[in-house]
Amino acid sequence: MKRAENYVMMEFLSRSSNEGFARIVAAGFAAQLDPTLDELGDIKTAVSEAVTNAIVHAYPNELGKIVLKLKILEGSVLEITVRDWGKGIEDVTKAREPLFTTGGEERSGMGFTIMESFMDRVNVKSAAQKGTSVVMRKRIAPRISGKR
Repeated sequence: MKRAENYVMMEFLSRSSNEGFARIVAAGFAAQLDPTLDELGDIKTAVSEAVTNAIVHAYPNELGKIVLKLKILEGSVLEITVRDWGKGIEDVTKAREPLFTTGGEERSGMGFTIMESFMDRVNVKSAAQKGTSVVMRKRIAPRISGKR
């Protein structure tokens, strides 16, 4: 396992207004790796999807705790963990299928697919009534003389 060179952790309530705040925190933390605007957009989108999943699915009828952990690992790798202690995912494999949702007609069922398309690696662990942890990693290639 790679050693963390830097990290930050924050806890917040599962209110939809906190999703945007989590995006900004992740982007601000990732900025120390000097990502491109496209990479920052990818990071913000992946965080939005993971946090929104926790808000909508983990705590559908109540407010609960969500923790966002951000780490810079050796090799310019950003690791993002979104953890909740909600109802959990019954079948993680099924939940990761495109278009599968338990959130009703207004949900696209593309959350995990979007996370996987923007990040290098996505791991999901979940247990019924104990919550879910989504760990995402993205390597930010160092720039040389302003170019990649």
